Amino acid sequence: MRILITGGAGFIGSALIRELIQNTRHEVLNLDKLTYAGNLESLTSIANDTRYEFVQADIVDQAGVQAILTRFQPQAIMHLAAESHVDRSIDGPSDFIQTNIVGTYSLLEATRAYWQSLAEPEKSAFRFHHISTDEVYGDLHGVDDLFCETTPYAPSSPYSASKAASDHLVRAWHRTYGLPVLVTNCSNNYGPFHFPEKLIPLIILNALAGKPLPVYGNGQQVRDWLFVEDHARALLKVATEGKVGETYNIGGHNEQKNIDVVRSICALLEELAPQKPEGVAHYADLITFVQDRPGHDLRYAIDARKIEHELGWVPEETFETGLRKTVQWYLNNLEWCRRVQDGSYQGERLGTHNLQELLA
Repeated sequence: MRILITGGAGFIGSALIRELIQNTRHEVLNLDKLTYAGNLESLTSIANDTRYEFVQADIVDQAGVQAILTRFQPQAIMHLAAESHVDRSIDGPSDFIQTNIVGTYSLLEATRAYWQSLAEPEKSAFRFHHISTDEVYGDLHGVDDLFCETTPYAPSSPYSASKAASDHLVRAWHRTYGLPVLVTNCSNNYGPFHFPEKLIPLIILNALAGKPLPVYGNGQQVRDWLFVEDHARALLKVATEGKVGETYNIGGHNEQKNIDVVRSICALLEELAPQKPEGVAHYADLITFVQDRPGHDLRYAIDARKIEHELGWVPEETFETGLRKTVQWYLNNLEWCRRVQDGSYQGERLGTHNLQELLA
């Protein structure tokens, strides 16, 4: 298949592209705006593959996206482009409204025009796969409750509200226009190439530098952790085998309190990086509780039985095996981390094509 992926230079998008190029025969066009979270160095291993192409473009540019669709002729679109950091959405929600809501609308309209131009059987075979988050459901209050595909939406942050809006748009375009869509909502991802502002890489890198390990509130917030490569395999399963119009929740079956995640990282670093910064006796001594985030959801947990029963997907990694792989990857790739932290990763675009060049 020819698959167009939006946001393919991001954390989950780059994992999906690596999975597609390394383990399938599909062709991939990566459409990414390259905001601060877009890092093409995460795709160095496949950047020169003849089945991969990158185009720098903004999904808000409806005409530009439509021109790319006409040229590439994708058989599926997997939409991951989004602003995704909750803290940033609290400080400045405007970018989240623009990319996650207006951008999704523009992409849907460009896709609808392209899809309606297709002849059969290509038109019936086409799929638009929208990748979302479990944060649209708000939080869970009971210790045994789980998010399922029919859980009512109750977003708590500007980020989750913008993603909820995009989910509603996608479903409306299916109901109103017949666009063949699929929606997935996933739990917290972690793994290699994760941007250092997120919890797990932040804790790893701060610990190695002897800096405080910030934990919001009392650290009792619970998240269901999903190894990013497991998520990539699930996304491919849904895109190629999922039923049109359906939603699939994707979870790791790995509920952990934030404080326990931080302590587990500290324990792994004691084993894997015993040479500590000067003045640090134990990595756990660096744990520092900080003022809680406004509107912080207490507990997320996914019921992933539908994707298991209907599509046969289950995660391959436990939290313990995935976290060990993640910590070891960061220890082995400190130069990648340094380039992200100092901003130099934005200076190289590794064969970037922009929209104007392609359409000239």
